[in-house]
Amino acid sequence: MLTWIVLFSVLGSIGAIFGAACILLFPDGVRRVLIPGLVSYAAGALLGAAFLGMIPNSLQHAPAFNISSTVLAGLVLFFVLEKLLIWHHCHDAACTANTRPAPLILIGDAFHNFADGVVIAAAFLTSVPLGMATALAVVAHEIPQELGDFAILLDNGYSSRKALFWNTLSASATLLGAIGAYIWLDEAEAAVPYILALSAASFIYIALADLMPKLHQHAGTMESLRQFALLATGIGTIALLHMHR
Repeated sequence: MLTWIVLFSVLGSIGAIFGAACILLFPDGVRRVLIPGLVSYAAGALLGAAFLGMIPNSLQHAPAFNISSTVLAGLVLFFVLEKLLIWHHCHDAACTANTRPAPLILIGDAFHNFADGVVIAAAFLTSVPLGMATALAVVAHEIPQELGDFAILLDNGYSSRKALFWNTLSASATLLGAIGAYIWLDEAEAAVPYILALSAASFIYIALADLMPKLHQHAGTMESLRQFALLATGIGTIALLHMHR
């Protein structure tokens, strides 16, 4: 189980970094087409992981009222954290969060990546398919986020190599969170459903508060149909993973 957790934690962190770095190699015109698609897919993957995996699995091991209360508390918590500029997901260089200095962005991402590691470990300790689906959702939303972070660091005077180094260092917190959670959660399995519920809240909040508003900035008929198709593809990918449990 630890091997699965480590493998997918590395995929969810370092893989997302290099995926974003590769996308940066494309011309601006190609990136303008790719990024909205990635955001649409990421929103679907996050919602699918939350509603088809994390919440149902939590309900199997804890009372429904407790789980729904935890999800609600998590949504409020992430709203407050975002207001405090600790946990904010930004996906392009034009959003207002980019006024933060680069070190604060890296520190905030390190905390978020550590939490992603806890999420992945908790999911794998519930079931391998849930862990895989969760890691996939993490990768799906990390790539556009990391692409935005690269743009911010470059805009703050970082070289491409330096931006890659610091983003990779920040992403390594995912592995630390996963291993730490594995050691702790293995001794306290009763906490797993509540951690999954909090994780579901974070996924729902990211999808609804950060990703979907960006999709509404492109309101053309064909673009809306494309967004819906990719959103459904993200959900469908997660659904397929859970069909083979």
